[in-house]
This record gives sequence, structure tokens and C-alpha cells, in this order.
Amino acid sequence: MTLSIFLKKELKKLNQIENKSIKKILIVAGRTSFSKSGAQKLLEKSLKNKEIKLYFKKNYLPTIKELNLIIKNRNTFKPDLIIAVGGGSVIDLAKISNLVWADNQLQKNVQKNNLNKIKKKYCKLIVLPTTAGSGAETTSGAVIYIKGIKYSIDSSYVKPDVYVLHPNLHKNIDRKNRASSGLDAISQALESLISMKSNKKSVFFAKKSLKLSFKYFLNSLKKPTDFNLFQMSLAANYAGKAIDISKTTAPHAISYYFTEKHNVSHGHAVFLTLIKFFEYNFLNLNKSNSDFNLAHRINIMIKLSNSKNFFEFLVFLKRIKKETKLEFNFSKLGINLQKNIHKILKEVNPARLANNPVNLDLNKVKKILLN
Repeated sequence: MTLSIFLKKELKKLNQIENKSIKKILIVAGRTSFSKSGAQKLLEKSLKNKEIKLYFKKNYLPTIKELNLIIKNRNTFKPDLIIAVGGGSVIDLAKISNLVWADNQLQKNVQKNNLNKIKKKYCKLIVLPTTAGSGAETTSGAVIYIKGIKYSIDSSYVKPDVYVLHPNLHKNIDRKNRASSGLDAISQALESLISMKSNKKSVFFAKKSLKLSFKYFLNSLKKPTDFNLFQMSLAANYAGKAIDISKTTAPHAISYYFTEKHNVSHGHAVFLTLIKFFEYNFLNLNKSNSDFNLAHRINIMIKLSNSKNFFEFLVFLKRIKKETKLEFNFSKLGINLQKNIHKILKEVNPARLANNPVNLDLNKVKKILLN
């Protein structure tokens, strides 16, 4: 599909906003991303003659405090439609705020994973991602932080009704955020391929994602043309579809501490340990607990990167790291692994850790991180 045909198809989705039954629209967006991304201009025609309420995200992470503020705005304004414009955090906040629970014990239900308390969606949700990485526009999961602890909500009710991909929406983000977003897409697809919950469908999407990101990611950093950004939009979207099925593994399980405590952006945080965990899995192929052939899945990655063997594949990943120009030295990021290892392990997501094909307990994770 050519870029022009793709964009025409995507933009056509915005026509439904003009439906006469939609009178009031709540827009949840990043403070700068709404105008800087061009979303405001893109939506201008569709929003004409509608009553609009804008909520700009205040915190870097999606927190329960901010979620409650959005829900309060929703209940007061009573929108017929919610539109989310932003990256993964904005989209997650919009996704969760669109849920109607059987009681008003939101925090308690999230902490206890009482997903059966979700009754329905409040209204239709349309998502316009302004980054190419999280794939949050296509997943049935969302993240929320309560008192510094990350919680995940996975439910079919969470998934957006419509998403619109447009390369111009993330053309103006800075190189650092574009790099981190791309690393997130790559990490998700790689982890999805070896996740214990992976299946033929998730492998299909992960392969499509990696084929694009391995070819266009670095190009999108050096030359953020419409075409290169379009390819990364698709790569991120496919990665999202892959992890919606398989979920992520160890690198994601470890990453949240680095983001929450040291402000390392998500994709960057995941890639801090990804290579170490893939080395561990490769060196322990004979200990895999997966139903699939782990060696075969790793070989898929090797072939997609045009590498000859696993160690050449690691060199390929290290080259990607270097060319992002992000900082990967823990000390320079202000992270003392030795000193804070117990705090890091305390915040590990056990569900994601359990998806790793080779058994991992916290002692093994400690050895991998400190090695």
C-alpha cells in the first residue's frame, strides 16, 4: 500500500467524528503534542460545531491521581466521544478513563486486578498516536501508577474503538523521543517472538514489525521523511498487535524502575537490559520451558537482521543502540545497580518475568544485571 492511499484511508476514519449524534468531545492530550504534532490542525474540520473540552496531561507517568482528574472531567462534561492525542502515557490514561466500573472503588479494583468489575465503556474512544513505538493504540492493555507502583489493566474493554496513524503526527518530536519510541517497538517485537504466550498470530505480527523497524528505524532518525515515519508507524502498530497477544518478557519487567525512579523514557529503559536477557536465553536454549522451539524463534530474529549468527545479531543490536545516541551507561544515567539492586528487583513485574521462555527468578535476574 502506498503512503498516499494509506493516509487517505486513515484520514477517512476522522469522518465519523462529524456524526450528528456526537455533540460533545473530550480530548485527552499531551500539553505540547496536541498542537506541535499537527493534530489540532488535522482535527479542525471534524471538530467544527462540536462542544470541546481539552484535558492536557500534567505528569510524565500515567498516575491514579491524574486518572481520577480525567474521570471527574468526563463525568462533569459527559462527552459523546473521547479522543486521545499523544504517546503511550496519554493513550493509557484515556483508555482507562473510558471504563465504567460497577462501583467507585477504582484504586482498589486496579490494585486487586478486579477486571470483572468493569461493566462497559463510557463512550467511543478514538486514538491518534503522536509517537511510533508503544503500539498502545491497538492493545487491550493499559498501565497506571499508584504510589509509585505500576499496575496493568488487561481487558477487551480497554482497547480503543478507532485509531488513526499519520506520520506527520510524530514528525516534530525530538530525536531522543523518536529514538526511544523506536526502541520500544523493536523491544516489543523481539520479546513477543520468545514470549511463553506467543502463538502463530503474534509471531506473524512480530515478524512484520521487525522487518520494517530493522530497515527503517535508523533511517527515521537520520532522515525523518514522511515515508520513513510511515514505515515506523506500521512497525509500532504491528508490535502492539503482537504484544497484545503474547505480552512482554523480562526486559519490560525490569524497565519500570528506570523510568519511574530515574526518568529514563520507556523504550530506552527497556533496551538498557534487553541484550543481556537475550544472551541469557540463547546460552540456556536447552533449558527453555516453551512449547515452541526457542532456537527457531531466535533464528527468525537473526535472519530478519541479515545476521549470520546470534553473536552477529548482538553486534547488530549494539550498533542500533550506538546510533540512537542515547546514553546506555548506568552510572552516567545516575543509576547505581549494585546499590539499588534490591529496589529494582522489588518493582519487577512478576507476570512479565514469567513470560520469559527460560526460567527466571529474582536471584537469576540479579546475576544478569550485575554481571
